[in-house]
Amino acid sequence: MNDRFASTALPSRRSMLLAGLGTALSVPFLSACAGFDTSGAAAGQGTVGFLSTQFTPVEEKQRYEQVLKKFVRVPVAYNSVDPGVFASTVKSQAAAGNIRTSLLGGLHGELAPLAGSLEAVDSILTDLSGRGFTKEMLELTKAGGSASKYVPWMQATYVVAVNKKALEWLPSGVDVNDLSYEDYLAWAKAAKQGAGRPVFGMPAGPKGLHHRFYQGFLLPSFTGGQITTFRSPDAVAAWTYMQELWDNMAPASTNYDAMQEPLSRGEVLVAWDHVARLVNAPADNPDDWLMVPAPRGPKGRGYMLIIAGLALPTGGRDRDLAEQVIRGLSEPLTQVETLRQNAFFPVVQTELPTDLAGAVALEAAAVRRQQRSAGALLALPPVGLGTKEGEVSQVFKNCFQEICLNSEGIQPVLDRQATELNTILKTLNVPCWAPDPVSAKCEVA
Repeated sequence: MNDRFASTALPSRRSMLLAGLGTALSVPFLSACAGFDTSGAAAGQGTVGFLSTQFTPVEEKQRYEQVLKKFVRVPVAYNSVDPGVFASTVKSQAAAGNIRTSLLGGLHGELAPLAGSLEAVDSILTDLSGRGFTKEMLELTKAGGSASKYVPWMQATYVVAVNKKALEWLPSGVDVNDLSYEDYLAWAKAAKQGAGRPVFGMPAGPKGLHHRFYQGFLLPSFTGGQITTFRSPDAVAAWTYMQELWDNMAPASTNYDAMQEPLSRGEVLVAWDHVARLVNAPADNPDDWLMVPAPRGPKGRGYMLIIAGLALPTGGRDRDLAEQVIRGLSEPLTQVETLRQNAFFPVVQTELPTDLAGAVALEAAAVRRQQRSAGALLALPPVGLGTKEGEVSQVFKNCFQEICLNSEGIQPVLDRQATELNTILKTLNVPCWAPDPVSAKCEVA
């Protein structure tokens, strides 16, 4: 919110960490000394104007500016803004034919809708082919077209935090690093009985990210999709499971916006959440904690990948210097320093440092296992929805409210919410995103 160098030999692919933290949605910090105005205008000639949706909190922005100064050999004016300002700035400058930025940084879902205003970066990716970007990552950079429109920058995902106290109730023979959804439910039930209260939790509060669990983990794992399979028999099975899982979760979960606080207090012992919202739980005593992959289901281990990229606006300023910045930011040392400073994980193939903070090292291991596990099924947050993204996410929250909290009939709820979902999607006419198949128009079957 978002790598060790033990040898000079090329690291194995298993050493690559594929994670990172998502964007913070706070009010943008506009620094006069950074050389930007509120339109995202670039600084003076010879300085790369870098407009980004990442690192909007003041402290994160300042730390990242130090990373840029230390590892990038050209001057950079870094301006972090919220996604709405980012999109409107790129679109308005492109429409006016007056590009005042040099480099753009944003999430896949923020860059993909702007693909028509971005330069192809295939030649840069060819030059950087030795960095170890995965095939899945490189496919995403094409944003549905034939040419790549951004270079991978950093990534985010969600994992499960486990206080080791909960391991006494883990069912016999179950590998905590390879849980099935059945295992997870059996463990939650046993823990509730053993502790005399529910000790599993989820971020189902007003600002919690529990909708990402349904979108990127539960439904893909049970149905193989997110939108097209929304009201299928497999989706009914998924929500039937969720209903039972909820019965064995801490009721206070409806108040939890981030799980690191209740985990730290001992109110819950096991919880799924975004890596940025778990990292502080083990901060003081990492030896008492585990971070493990999300469970797997009948269709595979669904997991949501949040990837950020670096893009060049068409006709942007100081193109050569901007390319130098991209190359510098993809260097393993730079990626590791970003990890150290702001807990954003690398996207390049590199060994993890042995002196990482305990919580970050735990998350790194969990992300590796999740990404590399058999049957891993990549899912993305909604792409191309703009201001409607909140409405789509609300549909998934409504399903939780009506099915798990109000105990309404599952199929009628899914049918009703599917109508709402299709109404929203019809106004947008956008293609589906992973894991749903690419189609000209995304809609619930």
